[in-house]
Amino acid sequence: MGRRDEKGKNLGILRSLWVVVVVIVFLVRVNEATAYRGGHRNAYATMMYMGTPRDYEFYVATRVMLQSLARLAVDADLVVIASVDVPLRWVQVWEQEDGARVVRVENLNNPYKNQANFDRRFKLTLNKLYAWSLVDYDRVVMLDSDNLFLQKTDELFQCGQFCAVFINPCIFHTGLFVLQPSMKVFKDMLHGLEIERKNPDGADQGFIGGYFPDLLDRPMFHPPLNGTKLEGTYRLPLGYQMDASYYYLKLRWSVPCGPNSVITFPSAPWMKPWYWWSWPVLPLGIQWHEQRRQTLGYSEEIPVVLIQSVFYLGLMAMVRLARPSLSKLCYRRADKSMSLIPTGLKLLATGSLLAAYIIPFFLIPHTVHPLLGWGLYLLGVFTLSCIAVNTFLLPVSPVLVPWLCVFGVLLVMACPWYPDGVVRGLAVFGYAFVCAPVVWGSFVKIVSGLQVSLEREAFLPRLVESSTPPCFNKLY
Repeated sequence: MGRRDEKGKNLGILRSLWVVVVVIVFLVRVNEATAYRGGHRNAYATMMYMGTPRDYEFYVATRVMLQSLARLAVDADLVVIASVDVPLRWVQVWEQEDGARVVRVENLNNPYKNQANFDRRFKLTLNKLYAWSLVDYDRVVMLDSDNLFLQKTDELFQCGQFCAVFINPCIFHTGLFVLQPSMKVFKDMLHGLEIERKNPDGADQGFIGGYFPDLLDRPMFHPPLNGTKLEGTYRLPLGYQMDASYYYLKLRWSVPCGPNSVITFPSAPWMKPWYWWSWPVLPLGIQWHEQRRQTLGYSEEIPVVLIQSVFYLGLMAMVRLARPSLSKLCYRRADKSMSLIPTGLKLLATGSLLAAYIIPFFLIPHTVHPLLGWGLYLLGVFTLSCIAVNTFLLPVSPVLVPWLCVFGVLLVMACPWYPDGVVRGLAVFGYAFVCAPVVWGSFVKIVSGLQVSLEREAFLPRLVESSTPPCFNKLY
């Protein structure tokens, strides 16, 4: 009898231990799932892939967008769908510094890459289809990295199975759309790629547009006040994808359809807002950089800017100190064997002036703040122009006229008091109309001044010391 009681007691203890183990395992899995999903039922997602000349710039843009969403305190997870070849360092930054969940994926094969009108830069944009595989979430807002959020847009999670904005009268834009994740839809889309379903542009825009061909006929989305989720497909108001080109006509937003929440920049790839040269050409660029200043900052670019600034200033100091050596030119009569030298020197002088305006542009970090970028550019141009003036004894004022014109046009474009974009455009055109003959006149003066010197004396470096007095430097 005692043995039976002891055996039953041991079984009871084992059962209790088993229950405890099961509970612990369950809690661990719940915690893992919570950590994996970030505790949210919805997500804002974007994608990142490699293989373009602008990979780093899009990485920076993705970080700015993620941090701006976090700054708005959105009630959703932040997800980056990253191809497996994205650098691990970037992945760690997204996870540790930006608070994003990174989903690593294989690049989807693009069966349309050989069609006639295909743009090679969109070869891997079909990776956007992976958004439908994020079945951990009820709704996902899929985003391109060039979206600029002006306010919180969590009401989009109330939309149906698919919702998008028509910024074109007949074609919706895939820079922002809402979807309900579904493995069934995802597999059907992959099957569509296998059979090469019709795709006008060979990219995500054409494929998704073909998958939801009747969206234009669907009703407009209006979020229910009680917070419930809608079913079906809807058109989103234009305020969720305000094309930046709409702004440039009136220099203000006047989109009556929906809240003015998100700006998109579907412009030429080299005029995206994160490039320093895009402002003040496109006025909205400074707004993107202001958002970056408030979130990510410019810690990665500042050291390069400082190094280049010190280099240019040091170069100017060296030119000033070395001016006697640069201007020690021997003037002697030219003979027939040297008849080609004047022409060569003209070409060299002209090339050096052109290089002074081109080289600094390509040395500046692409994603630096426009004020720093243009300041560094003007400093670099001035420095290299001084070298050309001292080396070829060029007249100072005509050489600096184009520099002053560039500075002036930046001020004209950056002026914030234009009533609308038409007046701004006319002002820029008028300034260019006035400057064009001035720049041409300065070029003529440079060439004629150099020609006079070459006709008077042969322009050759003095190879040996002589008692001939050194020429005066025309810059100082």
